[in-house]
Amino acid sequence: MGIFKRFMGYTKEALRGITFIGLIRVVTRVLSLVKTIVIARILSPYQFGLFGIATLVLVFVEILTETGVNIFLVQKKENIDKYIDTSWIVSIIRGGIISIVILASSSFVSNFFNAPNSFNLLLLISVVPFLRGFINPSIVKFQKELRFSLEFYFRTSTFFIETFFSIFLVILTKSVEGLIWGMIIAVFFEIFISHLMIKPRPILSFNPQLFKEVVGFGKWITASTIFNYFYQHGDDMAVGRILGPRFLGVYDMAYRISLIPITNIADVVFRVTFPVYVKISDDIQRLRRAFVRSLIFVILLVLPICSVLFFFPKEIISIILGDKWLEAASILRILAIFGFVRAISVFSSTVFLSLQKQNITTLISLVGLLGLGLTIVPFVIKWGLLGAAFSALFGTSLTIPVIVFNLYKIFYPK
Repeated sequence: MGIFKRFMGYTKEALRGITFIGLIRVVTRVLSLVKTIVIARILSPYQFGLFGIATLVLVFVEILTETGVNIFLVQKKENIDKYIDTSWIVSIIRGGIISIVILASSSFVSNFFNAPNSFNLLLLISVVPFLRGFINPSIVKFQKELRFSLEFYFRTSTFFIETFFSIFLVILTKSVEGLIWGMIIAVFFEIFISHLMIKPRPILSFNPQLFKEVVGFGKWITASTIFNYFYQHGDDMAVGRILGPRFLGVYDMAYRISLIPITNIADVVFRVTFPVYVKISDDIQRLRRAFVRSLIFVILLVLPICSVLFFFPKEIISIILGDKWLEAASILRILAIFGFVRAISVFSSTVFLSLQKQNITTLISLVGLLGLGLTIVPFVIKWGLLGAAFSALFGTSLTIPVIVFNLYKIFYPK
């Protein structure tokens, strides 16, 4: 009876979490849609391509220096307060390294993509990771302790600030720099409320033993995120390098729309079920039942969205972005299928992470990367943007057999 009550308690917490995280996604997606609609009518695909180059570099360097601090703190079943100061120092150091690397590579990157106008954007966006390092790592408690109502206020207020100032500054300046200034203002706000809303507040206190534990944990996370970065953005790189910034802008916009099932559903369920799965990870049968139910839930929600994207790509592009973006409609149908497969893949990783099997998530990312890497350049050269979409779908599809095989090994051990 005690086990049943505990199970029902976690179920109620999970449903409550899905409600709040779902609300976060609804609010942020509505704000993002408003921002996209407004900005797409002011900026050109070429300008979006320049912004895409800057964010590609930012995300790439963040991935290279990924420490897995948040996953480490969620996986810890004991109180994590003693790790907060050390985690903050790790984040600050990481943020500084990212900024320096972006500054040092900005000239090379702008030449690589043959986009000299991206140079100043790279200098400006280097400020973002440095500031992010000062965010209070205690915000992971929102997820770890299933305090999703507080996370709702934290995430939505931050996103509202970024959306408002991005739109305002783009309208004011008619330039893509407004998007980055919006990011910078939002990070300042996030730093302030992260220290205001949750305790403990970190201080600059260095503990060598804890530092080694936090950083040492991240080896598989770092490898996984590096593979995952190229797996997710290798097509962007090929499009930007081979076809140019304007086509990158078109492809990036279609890709973002195709990720709606992931960002609005799979990620929501992931964030809620991950800490729950950690709590029940000692009971494999219970974990299996919880995963199957959640997976069915994800499929039932993702499939209708992907179907709409597949059957009505021109109408969606025309309504949301305007006629000057209709080139994106030709690839959205393929990317809709990609979005469905990718959503299943993303959600399935909750099981592996809850069992601290980061090596499996690394393998999944590596397989997807190999599939993309073998096809992206010849596909783009032969079929252009459509080839990039097919390559992304091929790489993602290769991960499914790996996921199924490893889930079977976990749920039905010999």
